[in-house]
Amino acid sequence: MIPAAFDYVRPESVDAAVSALADAEAAGLEAKVLAGGQSLLPLLRMRLAFPDLVVDAGRIPGLRGVRDDGDALVIGALTTHHEVLGDPLVRRHAGLLAAATATVADPAVRHRGTLGGSLAHADPAADLPAVVLALDAELTAVGPGGRRTVPAREFFTDYLTTVLAPGELLAEIRVPKYDGWGFRYEKFSRSAQAWALVGVAAAVRHDGGRIAEARIGLTSMGPTPVRAAAVESALAGAEATEESVAEAASAAAEGTRPAADLSGSAAYRAHLAHVLTRRAVLAAAGPA
Repeated sequence: MIPAAFDYVRPESVDAAVSALADAEAAGLEAKVLAGGQSLLPLLRMRLAFPDLVVDAGRIPGLRGVRDDGDALVIGALTTHHEVLGDPLVRRHAGLLAAATATVADPAVRHRGTLGGSLAHADPAADLPAVVLALDAELTAVGPGGRRTVPAREFFTDYLTTVLAPGELLAEIRVPKYDGWGFRYEKFSRSAQAWALVGVAAAVRHDGGRIAEARIGLTSMGPTPVRAAAVESALAGAEATEESVAEAASAAAEGTRPAADLSGSAAYRAHLAHVLTRRAVLAAAGPA
């Protein structure tokens, strides 16, 4: 289909982008931010989104790249999946993010799509929202009132909805370093490159034969990404054996609201969450 008509601007700075978004809001117009376009363009073509204004932020300097900030990595929102995947800092300090990014769609999408675009789109079936949730990342937005930082656990509020105000732009993602942690991203899809029916992002800090801490995020188990808090609690101090992990993973679907659709029932997704959590944790609890 052909998208509905819209105005288009390509600002050359963050301030100009924020100004364009704020002006649209003041005029009662709906504006959408275009980053890599891999989420927005399909919605425009299917007329599931029909904004009055598209603000193309794709060439704003300073919103791309990865830098070391002491105990965390700061990743610009316009950093592509391909750049995240290949960055040595990400691979060294946030291996779970690199592992999950490698499963996103296909190479063409990974070269155009951006980390910030995926997070701001907030599709609960996307791979990366659950990862930043599991890693306790923080997201920084810029708006007319300046900058503000939001923990990932507060950023996603509903299906395709975040705390970003209409005049705000996601600028960067701060990911704590997880040096020495094991990690694994497991997902089940009906076909290659398809959305995950369920995905599990697991990071584990092991101490000898025991699991000292675990961080687990779930994809496609509700209208937003979900932390498997019951599993995390059950794993703390548990032996890293298949029996102990399987028992803890049985609580993976606790507190979730998986959808029932043509791809699978809610019960089927709950079963997948159990199985994939067990697999992900066992793999993450191996050598870091």
